Amino acid sequence: MTVTGYLADFSLPELFQLLEQGNKTGLLTICTLADQKHAERYNHHIWFNQGQIVAAGNTLDQRGLMHLIAQRGWMGDNAVSRLAQTCQVNTPLGLCLKNQGVLTAEQLKLLFYTQVMRQVCALFALPDGWFQFDPKVPPPRAEMTGLIATATDVTLAGLRALKDWNALAEKLPDPSSALITIIEGKPNLRLNPSEWQVWEFISGTMALADIAQQLNLPVAKVQQVAFRLIVTGLAEEMPLLVAPPPTSLGMDEPEDLEPTVASGGTAAPVSASFLQNLVGFLKGKV
Repeated sequence: MTVTGYLADFSLPELFQLLEQGNKTGLLTICTLADQKHAERYNHHIWFNQGQIVAAGNTLDQRGLMHLIAQRGWMGDNAVSRLAQTCQVNTPLGLCLKNQGVLTAEQLKLLFYTQVMRQVCALFALPDGWFQFDPKVPPPRAEMTGLIATATDVTLAGLRALKDWNALAEKLPDPSSALITIIEGKPNLRLNPSEWQVWEFISGTMALADIAQQLNLPVAKVQQVAFRLIVTGLAEEMPLLVAPPPTSLGMDEPEDLEPTVASGGTAAPVSASFLQNLVGFLKGKV
């Protein structure tokens, strides 16, 4: 089932988390929206195979990887095209060229970094965009180096490098909220020092603003770190429960005393049609 929507409703990190946890295979297309600064729209394509990112590019002509190889001066477009015709049908082009001695393992890593990590990480700064995920599109062998990256690794790299968080401002957890872990033990991911610092305070009993004060960090910095922990499946945001004030001695206690919930930010509304598509997508077969 094809799913469409807008990044203002469902951010790219959240999309990646959904596709990885669902082990989805298909093509995710991100279309930038025209505005006063950018009169034209641009398409960005990201291919998934069982929840992992295998390739990315700006066109669907199956020649993006060939152009990258030619730009590096390792081989001309025509030569790569001729060699590609000799590759087995289900073999990624990069791996095929490596097996033929045309490319080295280090060159494949550089191609994958340029093609996937650099291009995809830049998309996290998009203020908005239209997206579509088509599960019927098979992995593009001519665009694949043979290397893969988990959506979680790409998300962490992209968000760590992100300088302007305006596009994700409404998605950040509220400073008055707390975090709880949703895994057992310590994370298997390679967290950086600031992420480990915040992780040590995940107990559901301390607000993010208080964690920032304890760590002597800006609140916005802790919110960003918390968001990374959330979209990588390590933690969840929860309202911080505030205990009721103690009653005076000799006075009757109220019968139905409930803890109050600290006020938090209001989430951006999501369109009903998008939610219907998303529910159907989640119920679909992996």
